[in-house]
Amino acid sequence: MATDEPPQETKVSDRGMVTIPAAVRRRLDIEPGDKLRWTVDDEGNLTVEVVQQRYGAFDDDDLQADLGGDGLETHDLAGHEADPAFSAEN
Repeated sequence: MATDEPPQETKVSDRGMVTIPAAVRRRLDIEPGDKLRWTVDDEGNLTVEVVQQRYGAFDDDDLQADLGGDGLETHDLAGHEADPAFSAEN
């Protein structure tokens, strides 16, 4: 924000959440899904950096890892495959 604008304050909720003022969100182009990186230096000064996470950020095929298979198989990570209560017959 420009120095001639008054500072904006927000209140921390009981769950540790804060609301970014609308004027700040607009000025910094902060949108839902963007991340904020919080850094505190040795003197206790807080710096917040906007890390934008836009849809389509990983559309480049060179960045996609091959996970093997055709993508149609499922895996039972919870370990219920052997449990009769979770079989297809029930």
